[in-house]
Order: sequence, then C-alpha cells, then structure tokens
Amino acid sequence: MRKKERALGVIEGLKKEYPLAECTLDYANAWQLLVGVRLAAQCTDARVNIVTSELFEKYPSPAALAAATPEEIEAIVKPCGLGRTKARDIHLCMNELIEKYDGNVPDDFDKVLALPGVGRKSANLIMGDVFGKPAIVTDTHCIRLCGRMGLTKNKEPKKVEMDLWKIIPPEESNDFCHRLVLHGRAVCDARKPQCDRCAVKEYCETFAKQQK
Repeated sequence: MRKKERALGVIEGLKKEYPLAECTLDYANAWQLLVGVRLAAQCTDARVNIVTSELFEKYPSPAALAAATPEEIEAIVKPCGLGRTKARDIHLCMNELIEKYDGNVPDDFDKVLALPGVGRKSANLIMGDVFGKPAIVTDTHCIRLCGRMGLTKNKEPKKVEMDLWKIIPPEESNDFCHRLVLHGRAVCDARKPQCDRCAVKEYCETFAKQQK
C-alpha cells in the first residue's frame, strides 16, 4: 500500500472515530493559545488549562503579561515544569508582540516562528487553529503514530512534517493532527497499543507486520 493511499485511509477512519477534532488547550484568542502551547511542553494539557485559567485572570492581555516580571509569571506557571524558562519565554514573547505587532499575533507562519520560545509545532498550531490555515503539528503523538502506521520513517519533527505535507491533503492537515492526539491517548498507547480497538488498523504498517 502506497503512503498516500494509507494516509487517506487513516484520515477517513479517524474522522469516523473522532468526528470532533479540536485542540484540548483552553484559549479565547491567539495570544492565549501561544502561551498555552509554550506551557504544554513536557506537561499535560489538563494541567496547563488549570494554570492558564489563573494566569489569564491575573494578566488578561499581552500588555499585562509584558508588564509583569518573569518571576511573577514563574510563580503561577511553575506547576507546568520548567517554570523559569517558560516564564522567560512568555515574557519575551509578549513584549515582542507589543513592540512589533501592537499586541496581536501575526497570521504569518514565519513571523510567529520568529517569536521567542516558539517552535514549528507551536507556529503550526496557531496557523491551523486560530487562522484556519493548513498546518501539520508534529507533537509526540503525531510522530509516534505516523511512524507506527508507516507514513514516515523519520522521528525528527521537521522531517516528519515535511514527509506528511507530501501525503496529507492540506484541507485535512490540522484536524488530522488533532485526531492523532485523541487516538494516541485513547487507543494507540506508546507502551501498550490496543490494536484490537483500533479503527485504522487495516492501514497500519506495524499491525500488518504483526499479522504475518
């Protein structure tokens, strides 16, 4: 089975299994998602949502976060881990939004990618979820599941992203990545995947090899 054929089968199977595909981080606008995704590194979305609820109540705008000290931000975001680094990045990022973009997150991938503390995963998430543009978010679930299914042989995030752009229709890209997260959490566990419950096992290269 060719990769593109396999990818289209996975897309349709996951659509039926998870009709609602959305980000599990709570946010009301672009800058809040930018903060949330930075805090989500090595932390669960559930914990991030608890922390950002308090953070956004105290600092309800990019200007408010920019005016706070990194230490004040760290005091709230510490439960997400790597508190000092994340607080510093958030502070620098909000200051740059104020200085360059009047407090607004630009709808340009390269400009978002250039913001402090923002990587390709975060920039793609902003492009897809906020601005409705084609986006491939290569988080740990995406990399692991696409590797198991045979959609890529790479494990480095950017290389996985480039591989997927070749086989995933642009209009499906953002929702596909969200559904991979849902499937990774519910069925395709890293340590013990529940292949008997998998809605897309007929398209999975690893499952096919196990049957031989």
